[in-house]
Amino acid sequence: MKSKIFMYLFVFAALLNLYQYVSASKYIESETAKIGNLRAEKESLQDSVQSLLLKQMDLQYFDLEHNDDAFAYYEHLDLENPSRYIADKLLETNEAKGNNPLVPYDGMSGAPMKINKIKVLNHRWIIADFSDGKYWGEILVEYYLNDDMSIDFTTLGHLLYSRS
Repeated sequence: MKSKIFMYLFVFAALLNLYQYVSASKYIESETAKIGNLRAEKESLQDSVQSLLLKQMDLQYFDLEHNDDAFAYYEHLDLENPSRYIADKLLETNEAKGNNPLVPYDGMSGAPMKINKIKVLNHRWIIADFSDGKYWGEILVEYYLNDDMSIDFTTLGHLLYSRS
């Protein structure tokens, strides 16, 4: 009787080991497949990041903060962030009653035209977006930063988008 119990225990242990082996093999295969998928996804994401970095570098090409020659123009003024200072001064023109004096269009929806978004291109030019809440457009502004920290703005070009 004892020998049969040992034999049944041996068979049971062998079956248990066989089950664990098969289960572990399937687990390893599934984890290996997951690792392969994650590696492929990682490569895809790295390519996306590289593509976005190249796109960002292209966008920064026309940007005062990344243009050393234009940035050197402000060294004698001891400005910590010239782009922010210039953008703030341009936004101050919105404080005038009615339309912004740099925008050559009158507000058509009852609200005045005001400058919303600004990009300082270099030490002479700014491109800005303006809107009255319904109609919008863009202006190209030339500016001169004087030694007394005042700024003279001149609108070089403008366009108003038509509603379609």
